[in-house]
Amino acid sequence: MPQYHAKVFVTLKPSILDPQGRTVERALAHLEHANVSGVRVGKLIELTLHGDRAEVEAQLESITANVLSNPVMEDARWELAEA
Repeated sequence: MPQYHAKVFVTLKPSILDPQGRTVERALAHLEHANVSGVRVGKLIELTLHGDRAEVEAQLESITANVLSNPVMEDARWELAEA
């Protein structure tokens, strides 16, 4: 049975305030990196899935939309590679 490695990237939508990103931006400014702006913080989730690629892609799409992200507030995308 084929095995796949997936990476799911989840970030807040641009219209949603990102307090964690703002905190990182302020910390960078205090560390003399004042030229950095627009910091956004997200999350990376890695998974290993087994099965037919089409089924794995459908499962990954469902997992991403229904479990790993909140589609109202977050954007999510995934990458899939054969392991």
